[in-house]
Amino acid sequence: MTSPGRIMLGDTVAKSRYHVTRESLVRYAGASGDFNSIHYRDDVADAVGLPGVLAHGMLTLGLATQCVVDWLGDPARVTGYRARFTKPVIVAPDDGAVVEVVAKAAQVDEAAGTARIDLTVTFDGHAVLGKSQVWISLR
Repeated sequence: MTSPGRIMLGDTVAKSRYHVTRESLVRYAGASGDFNSIHYRDDVADAVGLPGVLAHGMLTLGLATQCVVDWLGDPARVTGYRARFTKPVIVAPDDGAVVEVVAKAAQVDEAAGTARIDLTVTFDGHAVLGKSQVWISLR
């Protein structure tokens, strides 16, 4: 992988895989205050027509962004981020789910000391975030 101070357009700067379990969802619910039962009860998810218990969207976004933070080594170097939620992450009761993230340099402005990193975030072979981007300081 490329170091944060020396990236070029198109470089893959980071890759990560995150295993999300039902326990992860309960912990995130406690931290975020989002106790919507579609995130931990199969019967409720089924009753509202969902294919299963869903990971919180903001948890998915946080994991995707964490990939870049880990590469940078300093969360203060993230200056902005955005994404569209395109598909849910279904968290199976026993096996959980694996979210995969690939981060690539999409814009690099060495004079300004900034870059935009585009994220490909997938679960089960399908993109779960669209237009997922992180802006960073290179300094």
